[in-house]
Amino acid sequence: MALRDRLRRLLQRPGTVDLRPFEAVVAEAATREPEVRALSDEALTTAALSLREERTEPPSARDSPELCALGREAARRTLGERPYDVQLLGALGLLSGHVVEMATGEGKTLVGALAAAGYALSGRRVHVMSVNDYLARRDAEWMGPLYAMLGVTVAWVGQSSTPDERRRAYAADVTYAPVSEVGFDLLRDRLATDPADLVLPEPGVALIDEADSVLVDEARVPLVLAGAADVASADPTYAELVRRLRPGLHYTADEEARNVQLTATGARAVEHALGGIDLYAPEHLDALTAVNVALHAEVLLQRDVDYIVRDGAVKLVNASRGRVALLQRWPDGLQAAVEAKEALEASPSGEILDSITVQELVGRYPVRCGMTGTALAVAGQLREFYDLEIAVIPPNRPCVRVDEPDRLYATAADKEVAIVDEIAAAHATGRPVLVGTLDVAESERLARRLDRAGLPCVVLNAKNDAEEAAIIARAGAPGAITVSTQMAGRGTDIRLGGGVPPTAASSAPSPAADHDRVAGLGGLLVIGTGRHPSSRLDDQLRGRAGRQGDPGGSVFFASLEDDLVARYAPDESHDGPAAPDGRVDAKGAHWIVDHAQRVAEGVDMEIHRNTWRYHHLISLQRREVLAERDAVLHGDAADRLLADLRPEQHARLVEAAGPEPVAAAARQIMLFHLDRCWAEHLAFLADLREGIHLRSLGRGLDPLVEFNREAVPAGKRLLGRARDRAADTFDTLEASDGRVDMPGAGLARPSATWTYVVHDNPFGSLDERAFRGLVAMFRRR
Repeated sequence: MALRDRLRRLLQRPGTVDLRPFEAVVAEAATREPEVRALSDEALTTAALSLREERTEPPSARDSPELCALGREAARRTLGERPYDVQLLGALGLLSGHVVEMATGEGKTLVGALAAAGYALSGRRVHVMSVNDYLARRDAEWMGPLYAMLGVTVAWVGQSSTPDERRRAYAADVTYAPVSEVGFDLLRDRLATDPADLVLPEPGVALIDEADSVLVDEARVPLVLAGAADVASADPTYAELVRRLRPGLHYTADEEARNVQLTATGARAVEHALGGIDLYAPEHLDALTAVNVALHAEVLLQRDVDYIVRDGAVKLVNASRGRVALLQRWPDGLQAAVEAKEALEASPSGEILDSITVQELVGRYPVRCGMTGTALAVAGQLREFYDLEIAVIPPNRPCVRVDEPDRLYATAADKEVAIVDEIAAAHATGRPVLVGTLDVAESERLARRLDRAGLPCVVLNAKNDAEEAAIIARAGAPGAITVSTQMAGRGTDIRLGGGVPPTAASSAPSPAADHDRVAGLGGLLVIGTGRHPSSRLDDQLRGRAGRQGDPGGSVFFASLEDDLVARYAPDESHDGPAAPDGRVDAKGAHWIVDHAQRVAEGVDMEIHRNTWRYHHLISLQRREVLAERDAVLHGDAADRLLADLRPEQHARLVEAAGPEPVAAAARQIMLFHLDRCWAEHLAFLADLREGIHLRSLGRGLDPLVEFNREAVPAGKRLLGRARDRAADTFDTLEASDGRVDMPGAGLARPSATWTYVVHDNPFGSLDERAFRGLVAMFRRR
C-alpha cells in the first residue's frame, strides 16, 4: 500500500477501504477461469446454484473466487463482455457493504449485477434502486440473461406497474426499481387493511445506483401518500394583482432570492386593489396569505428554471438532475399559486396520510451498498448518515482526460460569448462537444446563440428527457454539439464516434474509423457553463469524457455574476483588471468562485443534518405505531384489546355474529383509527415545525429542542387516543344473523389516494428558513 493510502487510513479519510483482500480474490478467480470456461451452460448454472445451497451469508474469502469466476464466464457468454479485474473488485466492494466509486464508462451496471447475483445466491433478496423508470427496466432486461445463467430470477418495477405486477416483481431474487417507487409501495403497504394486499417483502439488501444522488441529493425529500380532498385552487385575482407589482417599489427580495416581501407602498397598493381592506387585520389573514404565496410564485419561481409547463400542467425540475421530477410538487398552497400564475387548471391536493424520507427508506435495509462515479465528495455524509465507507476502484485504463483550469469572466455576457467561441473552434475541427448547462432556460438561450452562429446543436433538458438515451449516445459523433442540463443519472455511455452502447441492440457500434478520428482530435470536449452548487456535480459532468482510457478534455466557464456567486458570496469583491474580452485571471477572483461553492456545500450539509434530526424523531414514533398496526393486521391484537376495553359489547356481538366476524370488525376499526390518528399527528408536527422557528427567534431557544418538547408527548398520547376512539366506535356496532354491521361505524377512508414527492419550499420554508443565517456565517469565515 502506498504511503499516501496508509496515511488516509490512519486519519480515517474517505476512500480508505483496503482493496488488497479483494485483489487476492480476483487473482485466484483468474486461476479458475479455464476450468469454468470448460463447463457447459447447464453445468455453469448448476455450479452457481450450488453456491446458494452452501451459503447463508454474502461470499466469504473461501467461495468468492468461485463466484467471481462463474460470474465472469456467465457475462462473457450472455452479454459478450468479459468483466475486467477492476469490475470484479467493484462487485466485491459492494458485497462487502461499501459504496464503490468507479469512473463513468467503467461498467457499473455489470458490476451491480454481479454483486446482486452474489447476494441473491446467499439467500438475500436484493432491491437494486435506480433514479428513474428507464434505467430500472433497461438494466433488468439487459442483465437478465446473466442472472438466468447464474440461476437468479430478476424483475423490474416502474411507475405504471400494477399491484399484481409489483407483487410478482418483488418476489424475484433481484428487483430493479426507482427508489421513489419502492418508497411509494412501502407507504401503500403501511395503510393496507388486508395482508393479501401487501406488495413489499421484508427488506434485505439495498444496492443503490447513483448512490450519491439517491443518498444525499434526495435523502431529505419526503415521499408522500395523500388522500382525496378538495382541489386547492388559488384565486387568479391574486396572481394578476402581484403581476402588476414592481420590484423595489412594491416588493423587495433578499440577496439570495429565497424570500420576498411587500414594501409599505406595495401593501397599500394591494389593499387598494382589494377594495380598501386592512391587509393586516385579523379578519383578512387569508387574503394576506394568498397575496404572499402568489408573490412568492411570481417572483421566486422561474419558468424553465424551477419548473416547466408541459401538457397543461406545471412540472417541477429536479435541480440535481436537470430533468422533470416525476410526481413532484410543492406544498399545496404554492403549487396552486404557480398554477394560477400560469393560468392552468388546479391539480388535486389532499391530506397527507403518511410520508417517508429516502434516507429513512434506505435505512430499513439491513444491508446497504451502492455505486457511483462521485462518492468521495460526500463521503462524510455517507459515513454520518448511513455508516457507509468508500471503496475507490481504479479505472481499467488510466484516465488521460485533460481538465483545463476554469476560465473566469467578469460578466455573464462575456462568459457566454467565450463559450460560443470555444464551441465554434472545436466544431471547426470536427471534435464533438458536450455542453453542460445549469438549467433549462440557459440551455435554450445557449442553443439560440449557437443557431445564430451557424452551429447546429441538439438540446437535452427537462423538456425532452424522454429522448435522452439516443441523444447522449450520439454525443460522441464527429462534429456533434450536444447541450444538456445536469448529466447525473443520465445512465448512457458516450462512446467516441457516436456508437450506441450494446444495450440498444437495434443499432451497431460506431465504426472504428469514427472512433479513431474523434480520438485523434482529442476526444470528447466537455464544457461547463458554470460551477454547480456542488463540486460533485462538476465532476459528474467532467466524467463524461475520457471513458476507458479514451482521450478527452473538459473546461468550465464561470463569471462573477453567476447565481452561485450572487447567492453564496455576494459580499466578496474583486477589483483586479479584466482582459478586453472580460476574462479575469487573478487568483483572488477564482477564490471567490471556489469559496461560493464551498459555502453552498456547507449549507447543504447542515440542512441535511438538521432535516435528519427532525425526521429521526418522527421515524421513531412511526415505528411504534407500525408495530401495533402489524400486530393488528396479522393477528388478533385488536380483538383482544376491544374485548378488554368493552367486554360486555364484545360478548354481545360475539353471541349475535360469532367470533370471526367480530374479530374482523375489530381489526378494521383499530386499523382505521391508527391510520387516522397518525395522519392527524403528521399534520400537527408539520404545523409545529413550520412555526417553531418563530418561537426560537423570539426567545432565543433551540428550535429542535422546542420541537421535541411538544412532539414527544404528542407521540406518546397517539396510541392511547387511537385505542379510545376504536373502543368508542366498537360501542356503536350492531350485529345480527351472523354478521356485524360496519357501514354505520363511520370508517370512511379516502375515496382515492395518490403518491407524490414534496419539493422543499424554495423560498425557505422549514429547513431553508432555519438556515438563512448560515450563509452569512460561512461568508464571515
